[in-house]
Amino acid sequence: MTDFFQNKTPVIERLKTHGFSEEDGVWAYHVRILEGEFELTVTILPTGEVKTRLLECELGEPYTLHLVEEAGGEFVGKVRAAYEAALGEIAESCFEGAFFKQPQTENLLAHAREKYGTEPEYLWEKFPDNAVLRRKDTGKWYAAVLTARRKSLGFAGEGTMEIVDLRADSAEIVRLVDGVRFLPGWHMNKKHWISVPLDGRIPFGEIATLLKNSFMLAK
Repeated sequence: MTDFFQNKTPVIERLKTHGFSEEDGVWAYHVRILEGEFELTVTILPTGEVKTRLLECELGEPYTLHLVEEAGGEFVGKVRAAYEAALGEIAESCFEGAFFKQPQTENLLAHAREKYGTEPEYLWEKFPDNAVLRRKDTGKWYAAVLTARRKSLGFAGEGTMEIVDLRADSAEIVRLVDGVRFLPGWHMNKKHWISVPLDGRIPFGEIATLLKNSFMLAK
């Protein structure tokens, strides 16, 4: 099966809108394809794993030839194309990129979605683990969620860490920046932006307050 869902995570509200139903943490969706000849069932487990089943309606039996790479022929090709088109639509409509690893990063994105109705935008194809949040009314960014090398941020050790760049008043930036909990805006104007590590060193409530202030400053 073509993996349409790699590095993606389902968004509950989008699943509901698309027609998924939930039972015991498992989301399921049923759709007829190829003029009703087949019924495709897409199931999303609590782990995020996606399962599919294709039923040949007239026979009432599962159909699997579309999953066999070596299987050819015009009919199999039509079934495979319809199957993949349906999965592609679900992936596009109901999932978002899942390139971030830190729980606090996921909390931030979920909070922005719930509080401000903002979805992350992944603007850079070469840097899929970077995203921005922008106000709908002004189009201005109020946050940039980024993955940066620890050394480039001034921290010891190899590897990367996730941060969020936020707008802030100049006086607040001077007061907060300490090189440990708060950093000058990374790749931003350091007079107007501050960087916050998303590794748990700062309580999320404090980050949420800074996010709110940044949202207001983007007005």
